[in-house]
Amino acid sequence: MLILTRKIDEEIKIGTEITIKILTLSDNQVKVGISAPGDIQIYRGEVYHKVKQNTVDASLASINDKIDLTGYKIKKVK
Repeated sequence: MLILTRKIDEEIKIGTEITIKILTLSDNQVKVGISAPGDIQIYRGEVYHKVKQNTVDASLASINDKIDLTGYKIKKVK
């Protein structure tokens, strides 16, 4: 992990297209602005983890769902 110290109005550049700017500081909070192309998805960490977990849970549930095919059993004719 890279740790940087920044002051208000200072920026961090990630590549050529992403800029993170420190907007305000208060007792327990830092507000940052992020400038990035529209095709880059940006999430708060807690939201990202919740969406990821919900996706995994839904995938597992669909795998575990059993379909009752007994009504479609083929009857052998002799």
